[in-house]
Amino acid sequence: MSTAAGEKPALRKPVFTKVNQLRPVTSGHTLTVKVVSAAPVSGRVRPGVAAPSRPPRIAECLVGDETGVIVFTARNEQVDLLKPGATVILRNAKIDMFKGSMRLAVDKWGRIEAAEPANFTVKEDENLSLVEYELVNVAE
Repeated sequence: MSTAAGEKPALRKPVFTKVNQLRPVTSGHTLTVKVVSAAPVSGRVRPGVAAPSRPPRIAECLVGDETGVIVFTARNEQVDLLKPGATVILRNAKIDMFKGSMRLAVDKWGRIEAAEPANFTVKEDENLSLVEYELVNVAE
């Protein structure tokens, strides 16, 4: 796939994923989700570690679509975009594992965009973050 100097490579169309298709420790997901709730998480001060000049703002948001919901960890300016009732597009999102359960997150390689209000009803009784996973070593 060689391009002439000055030409940009063609952008691929994003493949949108549904919440119920998310699996542990995967990345590169693009989803359209509605924010159900958002709760700020207080920052812990660890003993012996100097406190940062501006502590990070973190919120745990329940986001979902018509197939299910999952906990999204919003950091710093992401917190402002993820207000209850808002519809957002998560680009290049990844699944992190926290205490055996899945958490959705967007790091510096991803993007969160505000979107038009979605015309789906969030299926709140299918919470993927309530499923507990266990790391199993398979002997070859």
